[in-house]
Amino acid sequence: MYRLFVALSLPEVVADALTQLQSGLKGARWIPEDKFHLTLQFIGEADRHGLAEIHSALSGLIAPVFEVRLSACGFFGDKKPRALWVGAEPARALLHLQTKASTALGRAGFPGEKRKFTPHVTIAYLAGVSQEAAASFSSMHGLFACGPFPISAFHLFQSHLGGEGSHYELLETYRLSPSR
Repeated sequence: MYRLFVALSLPEVVADALTQLQSGLKGARWIPEDKFHLTLQFIGEADRHGLAEIHSALSGLIAPVFEVRLSACGFFGDKKPRALWVGAEPARALLHLQTKASTALGRAGFPGEKRKFTPHVTIAYLAGVSQEAAASFSSMHGLFACGPFPISAFHLFQSHLGGEGSHYELLETYRLSPSR
């Protein structure tokens, strides 16, 4: 079985900027720079036939190259914070690509999550961090901004779970159309 998700990779300069935020919060398990990504759709488990269906669905997507800008900092988990994130501004082209991917995957039998898409990059997972501490960290880094930077492809990743955290394997790259 494959544990899959569709995501955007980040340029090295953007990943470097995100690592500058990664300190000063006890209970944060900081995400390594090489694991930063912006998830478009978590797919979940699929067998090899499902993987072929997913690849076929994603290969048929046509969307233009676009730019992403990261800004602000926040956390998921109101009463019990579980993750710190940096937001991605919800540009029309980003939302368009996410909707197309979600629709194509749904037609292939992989409907994904029901939660509203919130474009973000997770920078840490939290354990035992109070709401006040997470809010303070987010407020301190609330003016963070990076970009815009170009996105010319999206990717299909496999997530391998392990004791040291997840390891991501790039399975496929899907190119976006050059702007006209």
